[in-house]
Amino acid sequence: MYRITFSKQADKTLRKMPRNLALKIAEKIKELANHPEKMSNIKKLTNHPGYRMRVGDWRVVYLVNDSEKNIHIIKIKTRGGVYK
Repeated sequence: MYRITFSKQADKTLRKMPRNLALKIAEKIKELANHPEKMSNIKKLTNHPGYRMRVGDWRVVYLVNDSEKNIHIIKIKTRGGVYK
């Protein structure tokens, strides 16, 4: 199981969104921590060392450190805002 850490920006976004949506995203992040290699809707980002996970219309951008078993959530944004 991987440990999850959040950037200030990602944490703030998660706290401000509607509760039902935040719970859905949190559930997907927990699944990611348990089985990072088996998740669907994940793509390696081009020109960036991280990955993105799709949760409905939202995107979760994160970095994986396999040696430390850590997943660092960088951004949680809508599709239109995440790549800017």
